[in-house]
Amino acid sequence: MGGSSIPSSLRVALIGFGPGGAYFHAPLIATTPGLTLSVVVTSDEGRRAQALRDYSGVAVVASAAELWDRSSEIDLVVIATPNRSHAPLALAAFDHGIHVVVDKPFAVTAAEGRTAADAARTAGRLLIPYQNRRWDGDFLTVRALLAQGAFGTVHHFESRFDRWRPQPTGSWRESSEPGVAGGLLYDLGSHLIDQALLLFGPVAGVYAELDMRRPGVTAEDDVFVSLTHVSGVRSHLHASALAAQATPRFRVSGSAASLVKWGLDVQEAALKAGMKPGGDAWGQEPPERWGMLGTETASAPVPTHPGNYPAFYAGVVAAVRGDAPPPVQIHEAIAMLDVIEAAQRSARERRVVELSASSA
Repeated sequence: MGGSSIPSSLRVALIGFGPGGAYFHAPLIATTPGLTLSVVVTSDEGRRAQALRDYSGVAVVASAAELWDRSSEIDLVVIATPNRSHAPLALAAFDHGIHVVVDKPFAVTAAEGRTAADAARTAGRLLIPYQNRRWDGDFLTVRALLAQGAFGTVHHFESRFDRWRPQPTGSWRESSEPGVAGGLLYDLGSHLIDQALLLFGPVAGVYAELDMRRPGVTAEDDVFVSLTHVSGVRSHLHASALAAQATPRFRVSGSAASLVKWGLDVQEAALKAGMKPGGDAWGQEPPERWGMLGTETASAPVPTHPGNYPAFYAGVVAAVRGDAPPPVQIHEAIAMLDVIEAAQRSARERRVVELSASSA
């Protein structure tokens, strides 16, 4: 069975070669020491040709069933398919004794996530959620400033992922069909919530407004979520497909200072432009995009830490080899899904939803 021994380079199968697989996974897998991109699963002929062109020696198969037939040749499966298939594919991989990385959200519901986590433990395999935005340079900068006490006592955290997509595409991401897990709350909201939980800890109360603004869209494309953390910090999280002009990416307000940071991390654009991860220049943000830290009377630019998406897969290698814990813990991803479900309930019932002590 796959994963029964640990070779010098882990053999990786990537299921899904759409934008997520092609831009956010394959280049990182291919450039991480200790990983070999061995198989890509896609039934699309254009994507098949792209995988064969871009990755020498890779095999391409049309379905997960074909992949399981060669499971003895695979140590790690990376799942970058539509959301509804994430947990079922992970369960199938565990049946074949293979470790799993699965794109966010790793399950549609917290209950489904707990089932997948139990299956991973039973199989003795790792289930690692992919939350790459933990390695955005601006987020790394906020974490470092928080650790240094630069804000004093933090009172308020604002975080936004805004896009300008006025015309719907008709994709499953814009569908409210049950079980599909479409909409911005699952998409960009997964990142926003994960980052807030990582910075300020568990949540006691959730209030959300989920709106559909574009014609023909049946899943939310404009999102506001307010989190009241047990620590006392209030997080205001926004995501929109209809932001025609940029707004601050982060605003952190504390008793000693505030930070305002504009602009998205540079790694997404670099990957989509075909740049290879790694090297001294990777993830570096120009000084004109640095955030400003200080008060009304005195502030100064703060250099943005280099973005470091490669750190995720380096962490995966270390975890599979037993040298370190997974770079994203499964209980953290389940906590994020608990918040998503609370936000959905809050929007339906137009009230604050309290999370239990066990969830928090």
